[in-house]
Amino acid sequence: MTTVCEKGKCTGCMECIDICPKKAIKVIDSWQEYNAVIDTEQCIQCNACHNACQNNVKQILTKPIYWKQGWAQDNCIRMRSSSGGVAAAIERAFIKNGGIVCSCTFNFGKFEFDFAESEDEVSKFTGSKYVKSNPGGIYKKISEKLKLGRKVLFVGLPCQVTAVRHYTRNHQNLYTIDLICHGTPSPQILDRFLSDYGIRLTEVQSIRFREKNNFKLEQNGKRFTVPTIMDNYLMTFLNATTYTENCYQCQYARIERSGDITLGDSWGSDLEKSIQDKGVSLVLCQNEKGKELINQTDLTLVEVDLKKAIEYNHQLYQPSQKPKQREVFFKEIRKGYGFKKTIKRCYTKKYLKNIVKTLLYKIKFRGEG
Repeated sequence: MTTVCEKGKCTGCMECIDICPKKAIKVIDSWQEYNAVIDTEQCIQCNACHNACQNNVKQILTKPIYWKQGWAQDNCIRMRSSSGGVAAAIERAFIKNGGIVCSCTFNFGKFEFDFAESEDEVSKFTGSKYVKSNPGGIYKKISEKLKLGRKVLFVGLPCQVTAVRHYTRNHQNLYTIDLICHGTPSPQILDRFLSDYGIRLTEVQSIRFREKNNFKLEQNGKRFTVPTIMDNYLMTFLNATTYTENCYQCQYARIERSGDITLGDSWGSDLEKSIQDKGVSLVLCQNEKGKELINQTDLTLVEVDLKKAIEYNHQLYQPSQKPKQREVFFKEIRKGYGFKKTIKRCYTKKYLKNIVKTLLYKIKFRGEG
């Protein structure tokens, strides 16, 4: 197997697919890792893919010149968002000023990238998505729009922002927002979790991973556990069990960033709890283009302690650490075991505690009924 970069280090940014003139590259998702594999019979040895791959070239990242915490002034935007609604507010303002926004959306069971050219369309990007998205093909489309003189705002993970900047040669009309990312699992992991409940990902019409500080997976408006416990998918996500291999050595897990702006949750904020409960975003700005985006948007921004913000967002100083249960988790999943049975083997105490909490909740609920 001939790969574009060292085996297991592929981020899944998919730029190599877009840049290959012979369509000789396919990204293989083996659940545990991604690999960009070259069809040697189709390959013409042009090295375009090798030169594009961010794992083969030292990246130039930038320290923030400006940092704040805040939220969208529009309460409806803030309420619908996972955090403070800053991303949605910037996107709407960008479109209002004649630009196009490109970000990840969920459609027919796939997490793919799409464009929004009206303020109402921005709503399809709302909400955190704790799964690997597929930007394949989007870089060519963005490049085409830039060539037509359009301004494009791309919102994605740091590795995806790096890819779009390289593919478009960091076009002056390209604006970028990178999201603070702790790691991402293959969508096949999510599909395996859903299969325990007789659901296929392709059958899901809507999905939600969190509501402000409440992490709960919902599909078609229904959640998988009682309110007092966290579902197994998000439990394994938050403790970094299910990420693809590259995430544990992420070169973007640092304060130097790839986007014009970086957005995340303002964890560790000193603001009143009542304000935090409504959602507060961390905003890092790396350059003048980032400032331009902020200045044209109706935001409430206040001071933030950057040192504390970094401390509470570990991905701003180091990658997620691989838990010891990860190897067992994938070993059991590959045997064909269901998600529940795998969790029982990997996290026995947690599994049993959740059973007890579920029974107690149901007893209390029936008693109150």
